[in-house]
Amino acid sequence: MSGRKQFDVDAALERAMTAFWEGGFAATSLDTLTTVTGLGRGSLYGAFGSKDALFRSALQRYADRYGERFDTALERRRKDPVAAIRAFLGVTLDRIADPSVPTGCFLAQSTSEAPVLSPESRDLVRVLLARQHDRVRSVLMSAGLRRAKADELTSLVVAVNQSLGVLSRAGSPAGELRSVVRATCAAVGDAVQRTGSGSAQTA
Repeated sequence: MSGRKQFDVDAALERAMTAFWEGGFAATSLDTLTTVTGLGRGSLYGAFGSKDALFRSALQRYADRYGERFDTALERRRKDPVAAIRAFLGVTLDRIADPSVPTGCFLAQSTSEAPVLSPESRDLVRVLLARQHDRVRSVLMSAGLRRAKADELTSLVVAVNQSLGVLSRAGSPAGELRSVVRATCAAVGDAVQRTGSGSAQTA
């Protein structure tokens, strides 16, 4: 019986994640959440504590799912930082192209809603963004880039990654998004090449 209950809670969290991803925290009402999860308010509070806590659980679920894909993409190509960044951004392009999930990026949307989020939820958003920075920076540092240059490019790559979700939600065509990725990878490749020639060491 406990296994069945856990399965139901897990399925409810999946549906709540989709609802928050589609509508954002502020616009996703408790009535919407009870409808999509199939749980009454009492059961919803009993399982997750509050709308705010449910939001954090849903955002963490999203981050864990796509974070694992980001990590796999980067690790498989760690010896080629340009290919690694292309694969990292490719995870986002694949998600955008997936018709089974909402458009946009749940994390980017949550970042834009930071002013209306609770301090605990804002903290989670910052932690998840920092995690993206860490995983990208690690690959760039392994390419021999100095910390200042790696930080600069990391900020670029993470900003582009977030903006892809925003642009896709605004209806930007896939070709335009791929052009943004190509330009970003070109910037990374130029920095890595200059590192190899020694000029980046003095930049």
